[in-house]
Amino acid sequence: MRFIDGPLTGTYVVELKKLDDGRGSFVKTFSASVFENSGIRVDVLEEFYSVSAKNVVRGMHFQTPPRDHEKIVFCAAGSVLDVLVDLRAGSSYGCSGSVLLDARQPKLLIIPRGIAHGFRSLEHGSLMVYKTSTEHDPAHDAGIRWDSFGFDWGIAHPILSSRDEALPLFKNYASPF
Repeated sequence: MRFIDGPLTGTYVVELKKLDDGRGSFVKTFSASVFENSGIRVDVLEEFYSVSAKNVVRGMHFQTPPRDHEKIVFCAAGSVLDVLVDLRAGSSYGCSGSVLLDARQPKLLIIPRGIAHGFRSLEHGSLMVYKTSTEHDPAHDAGIRWDSFGFDWGIAHPILSSRDEALPLFKNYASPF
């Protein structure tokens, strides 16, 4: 595993080693000791995944304090444009960035508390895996609209959930971070 600074302060991209042979492939996606030796500690309490059709946009999601969480995400099949926006008070508030996550070139993204997260599926059947440091809490589940913070997603009319369509605009959201 190789740790690289991510697109926003406190985010990291981790390049993973993929072993291929006649049976298929093998990728280690998490090792607490390797993370800790790199100065990163994430206590994973919940894991889940989503499968998305091409041009689905999911996001921008996060949990609010005191149930906010760190996330580790990776694409296990297909590819996505993973997008982040900083909701933390300070000079990087409102900054956004992205990382291409592709199962053929495995890497994961470490996302700290106070960062909204979403992605655009670039192919049918993109499988995203999420590890979080707190369990999902509907009372603290929040988000901002995917198209309200100036990021160019490369698509005008994505496939969205009704929940994501109804999220507040970034400019109208009072961040608790």
